Amino acid sequence: MTINNNTISKGFVLAGLTNSSVLIFSKLFTNPVIAEFDTTVMSNFGLLMIFIWGLAYISIAKNYQQVKWLVAVFAIEKFIYGFIWLQWHLNHSVSAVFEKNLLAGVFYSIYGINDWLFFIFFSFVFIRLMRK
Repeated sequence: MTINNNTISKGFVLAGLTNSSVLIFSKLFTNPVIAEFDTTVMSNFGLLMIFIWGLAYISIAKNYQQVKWLVAVFAIEKFIYGFIWLQWHLNHSVSAVFEKNLLAGVFYSIYGINDWLFFIFFSFVFIRLMRK
C-alpha cells in the first residue's frame, strides 16, 4: 500500500483538528468536569497543551519530510497519552463522568482511541521517513 505525501499531509491536519476538539468538549475550557476526573493531565492547562500539540501537527503538515525526528516525538507523545488513557480506564469509571456531563463522558470515552490511532499514523510516517 502506497500513501502519497498529500494524503500524509492531510493526516497531520486531521491530527491537529482532532486535538482541537478539546475546545468543544471543554466548552472553551469552562467545563470543570473534565479536569475533575483527572486533575493532572486534563486540567485546563493540560487541555490547552493538547490544543497546542494540535497546532504543532498542523504546522508541519506541508514539510513533515524535513522534521522526521519531530514526527517521532509526536508518535511518542501520542503513545504516552494513549497509555495514560488506558491507565485511567483501569482505575476509573467512565459512567461516573457521563453522569456528571455528557461532553466530558464522550471525551473520556474516545480521546485515547484518537491517541492510539495517531500514534500508529505518526509511527508509520516516521518509519517511512527513516527508510528514505
